[in-house]
Amino acid sequence: MAKKVVATLKTDTGKGFAKVIRMEKSSKTGAYAFNEEIIASDKVKEFFTQKK
Repeated sequence: MAKKVVATLKTDTGKGFAKVIRMEKSSKTGAYAFNEEIIASDKVKEFFTQKK
């Protein structure tokens, strides 16, 4: 499935988007989780500066 997402991002319509991955640590268990999202390229810096 990941190949399909990456292939979609390489088309002309997908050039305005980026796939971002954020690693977050759980406060309860201490385990790490990876959250993936596809967002507009101009919102990438905002995505990483905001805290969840």
